[in-house]
Amino acid sequence: MASNLRVWPGRPHPLGAEWDGRGVNFALFSAHAEKVELCLFDRNGMRETDRIQLPEYTDDVWHGYLPDVRPGQLYGYRVHGPYDPQHGLRFNPNKLLIDPYAKALHGTIRWSDAQFGYRIGSPRQDLSFDRHDSARGMPKCQVVDPAFTWGPDEHPQRPWDETILYELHVRGYTMRHPQVPVDQRGKVEGLAAPAVVDHLVKLGVTAVELLPIHAFVDDRLLLSKGLRNFWGYNTLCFFCPDHRYLGHGGLADLKTMVRIFHEAGIEVILDVVYNHTAEGNHLGPTLSFKGIDNKTYYRLVPGEERYYINDTGVGNTLNLSHQRVVQMVLDSLRYWVESYHVDGFRFDLASILGREADGFNPHNGFFDAVRQDPVLARAKLIAEPWDIGPGGYQLGNFPPGWAEWNDRYRDTVRRYWRGDESSAPQLASRLAGSADVFQKHGRRPWASINFITAHDGFTLTDLVCYRERHNQANGENNQDGHSHNFSDNYGAEGPTGDRHVRALRERQKRNMLTTLLLSQGTPMLLGGDEFGRTQQGNNNAYCQDNEISWVDWPGIDKTDLALQAFLQSVIALRRRHPVFHRPRFFHGRDNPDVGGPDIAWYGPDGKPQTEERWHDPTALCLGVWLNGAALKTLEDNPVHSGDDRFFIALNGSRSKVGFHLPVINGGAWVRVLDTAEPELLDDPTVYRAGFAFALKDRSLVVFRHLDHS
Repeated sequence: MASNLRVWPGRPHPLGAEWDGRGVNFALFSAHAEKVELCLFDRNGMRETDRIQLPEYTDDVWHGYLPDVRPGQLYGYRVHGPYDPQHGLRFNPNKLLIDPYAKALHGTIRWSDAQFGYRIGSPRQDLSFDRHDSARGMPKCQVVDPAFTWGPDEHPQRPWDETILYELHVRGYTMRHPQVPVDQRGKVEGLAAPAVVDHLVKLGVTAVELLPIHAFVDDRLLLSKGLRNFWGYNTLCFFCPDHRYLGHGGLADLKTMVRIFHEAGIEVILDVVYNHTAEGNHLGPTLSFKGIDNKTYYRLVPGEERYYINDTGVGNTLNLSHQRVVQMVLDSLRYWVESYHVDGFRFDLASILGREADGFNPHNGFFDAVRQDPVLARAKLIAEPWDIGPGGYQLGNFPPGWAEWNDRYRDTVRRYWRGDESSAPQLASRLAGSADVFQKHGRRPWASINFITAHDGFTLTDLVCYRERHNQANGENNQDGHSHNFSDNYGAEGPTGDRHVRALRERQKRNMLTTLLLSQGTPMLLGGDEFGRTQQGNNNAYCQDNEISWVDWPGIDKTDLALQAFLQSVIALRRRHPVFHRPRFFHGRDNPDVGGPDIAWYGPDGKPQTEERWHDPTALCLGVWLNGAALKTLEDNPVHSGDDRFFIALNGSRSKVGFHLPVINGGAWVRVLDTAEPELLDDPTVYRAGFAFALKDRSLVVFRHLDHS
């Protein structure tokens, strides 16, 4: 196909399609290609108008400059080279490929056999070669003009120890919100609606963690079942937001949303998936990386390079051992911070980031590069510290500066409030910040991301309403999702009219939320848990783009509003009192200058917890003294004059307990909150030290200490 467009040599850097105000530089990395063709398309993306062989090859980068091309131009690549899957090479120029550095995509995948590099149905499977052109069914890359007027936007830069995370899904959160205009629902524009931002501000969260918004693919198999890849953990391009979350304003909508959140003092964290791509295993489609340089981008089985190492469970694993793949991930992260002003990232299956040939290495090239990067140094970095490969569970082993999802916290809190034996000692460790996991290399309590629920699993309401998963709607015979949830239904599976069961469920929700917010570490809430969102018992709603996953704003009732009001009060308590989010771990040593140790544990008799009681599997009642006065001894808080002293009494058993309030420095106690009496906040009643308080079954009470004066 001849072209009349002028083509100049251009530059090998930066990668991608870069508009400089006069023309566009195109640069594509491929170490094993023999030729690269740039394909330009009409404004609808249906007709290829020009095909241009990139004229230069420098340092494994194919490049060319087109002075006649402008922003808005649609394009893709065809990459020539050997088709030799047994040696890891899968070049097929019949397949139009997405630029890994594309900043925007036009259109969506329209699935057909043409997207596969081999002949579907061939007895030789992927060793065969398919000559069908995939262009008509592929989205097209789009050249963008990055200009945007940010105004005086500033990152809130919340200190880690003051951070309260709130995980939500852009589409699911607003699809049913009555105060969001219909045409904005399910989009970033709707997320920035005043009613939504106001709700988050009143709740008291400081950061939203958005499920993946990178452009992703709906699997062909899911679509054939009438389902969709709702969560978005199936990335196609790491530099552009998915079109379904953007409105008429395009990329500017997302930037405007970030600016509005920043104005409200709320940070924006992106859930990112740099562990695998949407191209699947050796039988998966050829959409981008596989056809550009399969041998570089993916980890292949040594000696059997036809096959992919599958440490992710979804067919392939990105090769973060290669410098060019590390460069792509770093360039992507930096782009989101600089161009979209996001404040941090949560890395899905983050153990992959540190994988080398001999296993996980917290000092590998990727982690070292992130630590030294001046842009990423100010971003919050959160790891999901596991994958499914050998040695993939790495909780506590990420480098200093990283926070990690703490699943031990999740499971311990669930087990304790369910009444499981021998769970109290573990609960004590989790309440105190999981020092047994994170106290090394100068790491702080905030490194533990404490959560009870997340997108993956039961919602809080379902956690207390269902013993078993109910995932039939996923079309996998209820075999998908976690089978061990440490949940309970407290007498009836699912919704019930039994008022006693309903009351206990509400109390258990308050117990877990209060525990979460008053534990040392960084708390993370699941969006909608504050008012009882349910997924009808589905604990793996990754494919449910419908009422199962959408937040039911119209269905919020008085009980839900009461839970929300209670949670707001607990969050406010945490934010007012730094003793609940200390910048350092407790040490437990006695210090007469501040009236005793910074933390101490007590039994129901009002005396210090004994070793015998710690080892009693049936002992599910315990108390913890938090000495706020000890805060003034911390060097990194020189302005602190200390904080109040608190005592938290927890009863995970099914029986009421007479809990003797400890005698500490004389004084007395007032009740701040009680999960068994949620409407009673800041009870003025004064309880003398030693008083046997009637601690109801499965409840938590917070007391504040009153000095003699």
